[in-house]
Amino acid sequence: MTFDALSPRHSLLVGFLAVVPLLWYALEGSLTAGLVSVLNVILILAGLYVAFQPVDGHGSHASGDTTS
Repeated sequence: MTFDALSPRHSLLVGFLAVVPLLWYALEGSLTAGLVSVLNVILILAGLYVAFQPVDGHGSHASGDTTS
C-alpha cells in the first residue's frame, strides 16, 4: 500500500501520534498545560478532518447556474 492510496482524511489519523508526547508532558511536567495542548491538537485535527471532506455539487454556483 502506498501513501498515494490514502485520502487526506485518513492520513490525518497519523496526526494523533502528536498526542503521545503531549500526554507524556502532561504527566511529567505541567498537567494543565499538557491537557490544554492535547485539546488543541484534537481540535486542529478535527477541523482539518471536516475541511477535507468531499464536497457535493461544488461547481453549480460558480458557473452562474441558479437552477437546482
